[in-house]
Amino acid sequence: MPNIRFEINPNLTGAPASTYSSMVWVPGPSPVVDRWSPYLDATTTGRWFLTGTAATVTGCTQVAPCMFQQLKTALNDGGPQPTIYTAAVSKGRDSMWIGAVDGLRFNRTVYDFEADGVKTRRVG
Repeated sequence: MPNIRFEINPNLTGAPASTYSSMVWVPGPSPVVDRWSPYLDATTTGRWFLTGTAATVTGCTQVAPCMFQQLKTALNDGGPQPTIYTAAVSKGRDSMWIGAVDGLRFNRTVYDFEADGVKTRRVG
């Protein structure tokens, strides 16, 4: 399964010099095989981890990933909110995955990947 990576400035009070981390969502096992899966909600499924100093400070590491709510709580340490620099769909080096990602949603915007380009739509 692919993962989703956000390059962020975690803005952690406990690590003010740390201005870069990757925030990575690793999904659980695919709910179906050889067909489109239902939408996967990264806020309720899979696990999240940070890289670098932010991982150490928050405890959300690749070895001990967190649920989304735990990660949000760890990043909300009294300082400014984290800043997102980029978002990407990625794939690790573990097992082969052949498929596609469609309907990637950030907050209220869905990015729908089609043969003729990416369409965006707002959702309520």
